[in-house]
Amino acid sequence: MATRLNPYISFGNNAKEAMEFYQSVFGGELALSTFGSAGMPVEPSEADLIMHGMLESPTNLVLMGADTPSHMTRTPGDNVAVSLSGDDEAELTGYWEKLTDGATISAPLEKAPWGDTFGMLTDKFGINWLVNIAGARAS
Repeated sequence: MATRLNPYISFGNNAKEAMEFYQSVFGGELALSTFGSAGMPVEPSEADLIMHGMLESPTNLVLMGADTPSHMTRTPGDNVAVSLSGDDEAELTGYWEKLTDGATISAPLEKAPWGDTFGMLTDKFGINWLVNIAGARAS
């Protein structure tokens, strides 16, 4: 899988509706995972919220989004991050290391509950970044 760079939008408990709307606009395949299905620690009332959504259009546009659980902060206007994802561990770790210069790390780059390596930071210019390195997939 090639490394990809795309927007990642944080929604206020309406990610499913929003991502389905964007699918109606751009077409393509939409994959949605809930916090509950991923085993993420959230309030029981938030288990059915979207932990990760990814829309891939027929023209290779990619849009990602998720709901913001109550233990995290979401500020409209500051709710878009840049996502770097792929399976080239050396390449993505290199980007992560460079982005950490002067950054505030909100989640260190480490193994995530869903099996990938994941980290979040805000760079020295105030831009939010998500880095996800795909783990080995079962065959």
